[in-house]
Parts: sequence; C-alpha cells; structure tokens
Amino acid sequence: MKAFNDSFNTSLFRLAGTRLNYHNGFIQVATDQLVEEQIERAFWAVVADPLWKNVDIDMKEALDRRDANDRDPAFYAARALESAIKIISDQKGWTHGGEKSAHSYIDNLGSKKNGAFIKDWEREALKSFFTAVRNPFGHGPGSAEMPELTVEQTSWAIETCMSWIKGLVQRI
Repeated sequence: MKAFNDSFNTSLFRLAGTRLNYHNGFIQVATDQLVEEQIERAFWAVVADPLWKNVDIDMKEALDRRDANDRDPAFYAARALESAIKIISDQKGWTHGGEKSAHSYIDNLGSKKNGAFIKDWEREALKSFFTAVRNPFGHGPGSAEMPELTVEQTSWAIETCMSWIKGLVQRI
C-alpha cells in the first residue's frame, strides 16, 4: 500500500503543477521525469523496508543537500550505497569482521567463494566510484583544493548510487 500512496501523492503534486515528488515520507524536487520513472521510483520501493532505513536516511540527506545547494550531497549518496553494500554482505553472511573499508565489503560481494554476487567489472566500477567520488569528500583535503562537484556531476552521483542500490537489492 505504501507504493500506492507514494504514487498517489506524486500524482497530486503533478496535477497541482508542481515539480515535486513524494517518496517514503519525503518531498523532493523533481528534476527529470525519466530518472524518476526508471530509477527513483524503484529505488524508493526497495528501500521502504525497515532493513534499509540507514540507506533511506542518507539518500534523503543527499537529496536535501542537493536541492538546497548545500555541501557534499554526493558524499551522503555514497554513504547510502556503502550502507546497502554492508547490509547485503551481512545478510548473506559474507561479513567476516576484518573489513577495513568499503572496498573490503565490495570484495565480499565479488568473491568467487561467495558465488560472485557481482561480476569483476562491477566490483571495479564500485571501487572506482568510492575512490574517485566518495573518498575526496569523506576525508579532509588538508592544504589541497576543497573537492567540489558540478550540479550535473552531483546529480549523476546521486542517480548512480540510487541505481546501484536498486540493482543490488533486487538481486537478493
């Protein structure tokens, strides 16, 4: 029934001529109808279960920060993705306690011993995302330039995380 309510509320916003969507108790700015239909709607459906509450919270934070032009929204989207990866590793019994980073949990998902839940190319793509997008925002830059993404890069990072989460959760 929750999906019906989210779709119903989003439809009401559209009828009223607003560019807003409603998902899991959260009103967000609608930026792209195709992304909404193909990625966001399915994402919110898979994270509606209480198991995914931290994923839900961090993604809402990412969207809030994006919509308010606040700092580091991609970091929160990456946190949501990392939480999803950790939950899947835990749920499948692959977490061994020696994990030191997101890369270790990604390795759990890609391990041939664990049935290669993700393929080698997926493992490398996820690791690359965490290295190039999440890590610069998760660690202080020191005297280096403060990392920053463009508006388009930020939307891409959020949509990429949503898509990965949706796809990974649907495999369980």
